[in-house]
Amino acid sequence: MNRKNLEILGLDEDATFDEVTSAYETLREKYLEERFQDGEVGNNAARMLTRIETAYNELMHEAGESSAMGEGGDSFAQVENFLRDGNIQEAQRALDAFNERGAHWHYLQSVVFYRKNWINESKKQLEIAIQLDPDNQKYKETYRKLNEKINYDASANQSSRQQTYQGQTMNSTSSDDQMGGNFCASCIECCYINMCINIMCNGCCR
Repeated sequence: MNRKNLEILGLDEDATFDEVTSAYETLREKYLEERFQDGEVGNNAARMLTRIETAYNELMHEAGESSAMGEGGDSFAQVENFLRDGNIQEAQRALDAFNERGAHWHYLQSVVFYRKNWINESKKQLEIAIQLDPDNQKYKETYRKLNEKINYDASANQSSRQQTYQGQTMNSTSSDDQMGGNFCASCIECCYINMCINIMCNGCCR
């Protein structure tokens, strides 16, 4: 377990997860009472509440990862293999079997949702993963690319609606469209979307 987080809770490296929970609850009760005091005592209690909350959540995240690995072997690798093979149903079934769900679980759930084209749900799962593991650059980069795709799609849809409206107003059809004049624009959009899909799918296995 993370030594720094254990020290915040007043524990050593041999502490069990039960001891982590007990220490957290004791300190939380202590600082909840002290935070209403005036001056530095109250300010320190507020700071310590934040620190012990963060330390406890990270340690419990470690516990979840250990539990998942112990119950089903390399369970995350199994999910990633299903995703690589395009077996979304089995990937979801494997994720549902986890009892503890940490940052990487939410990241993989985001990939599953993306493959189902549930973009908003995918974004929410990525946000949870980043909240649980804020230093993970892979999660942040995937989130950035996903937002780019969402913004691009919104812009493309708006442009499409405007073109449709103009066409209805003019009651005419472009000869370029009839002859495939929009091929290049469609090709560019397709390539961009495929790039985002590759980032989401390949990123989960790195």
